Amino acid sequence: MKKIFIIFGTRPEAIKMAPVVLYLKEKSCWDIRVCITGQHTNMLYQVLDIFKIKPDYNLNIMRKKQTLYHITTSVLEKLNTVFEKERPGLVMVHGDTTTSFAAALAAYYRQIPVAHVEAGLRSYDKYNPFPEEINRVFVDKISDLLFAPTNLGKQNLIKEQVPANKIFVTGNTVIDALLRILNKRKAGKSRPKYLMNKNSRLILVTAHRRENFGQPITNICNALKKIAELFPDIEIVYPVHPNPNIKEPVYQLLGKIKRIHLIEPLSYPDFINLINESYLVLTDSGGLQEEAPSLGKPVLVLRKVTERPEGVTAGTVEIVGTDSNKIINSVSGLLTDKNKYRKMSTAVNPYGDGKASQRIYKALKQYERSIILQRN
Repeated sequence: MKKIFIIFGTRPEAIKMAPVVLYLKEKSCWDIRVCITGQHTNMLYQVLDIFKIKPDYNLNIMRKKQTLYHITTSVLEKLNTVFEKERPGLVMVHGDTTTSFAAALAAYYRQIPVAHVEAGLRSYDKYNPFPEEINRVFVDKISDLLFAPTNLGKQNLIKEQVPANKIFVTGNTVIDALLRILNKRKAGKSRPKYLMNKNSRLILVTAHRRENFGQPITNICNALKKIAELFPDIEIVYPVHPNPNIKEPVYQLLGKIKRIHLIEPLSYPDFINLINESYLVLTDSGGLQEEAPSLGKPVLVLRKVTERPEGVTAGTVEIVGTDSNKIINSVSGLLTDKNKYRKMSTAVNPYGDGKASQRIYKALKQYERSIILQRN
């Protein structure tokens, strides 16, 4: 296991894998190689620049209006060439992206062991989130080491007959990333200048997932429009994903609405600042369900189901779906009911203490020792 390949392709993966890359390189136990697929490009490089990570390989797969077929086949073919040259002893992937699935499959075809960061999350609905739910299931099936962020993730894997000695509960690496930025940049108290009123309550919105293309994103936009009408003391900030399936309808429906600010995607430190300044968060993102509670912000999830039910159980997160009336009612409740807001904003975040990377390192050392014992 002298050489470990860490492979990712999207901005969220980069955020969550950056602290792992940095910690493993600090320990200098293995030759750590970073390979990015380019499933995202500009947004991915923003994160790499912030954490000062220089990739060893860039597969450059991204193209305009790329499909899942293109991502999967391109990653498979290009990694075949890279693996032939480099012969890694372990491949590490993250989460539920198509990059992660294709990379794990490419490693499996060459019988290279796979380690999966953020394993065991389940919605038990194969089309929500799509295609992430099945991507994650497939990666878990392939993996030799599974780093579950919570005990629930571990139990999900055990139910699927994954051997317990392959599973390590680590916490979520996004908390590691969040704390690194908070400590380094001292994020917070940097209210965006484009806000109209310094006393307004800020609602942060992100919505970009594939299952919300079409009518769901229309419903979300209509709800935001109505919320802005009902509450003159709020302002809504929506960093809009560049995917045209999101960007076009969002700008068409919300582009001229007073107190709704449509902005370009932010750098990670600036995004943390925005979370910090927010009163509440509406999102279909996975990572924000973990990040926002760490900063004491209630989260309303714009999806039918979540593979992160720990937040719902803890009370930091509420699933509201994409029905306009449901979104309006839930937001109105948090804006008018101080007790409900207090309960959500002070609930304990279940996703860890910022030491996930350390636990991953210890698990890798344990795995390495077990390989040596088997060989002897």
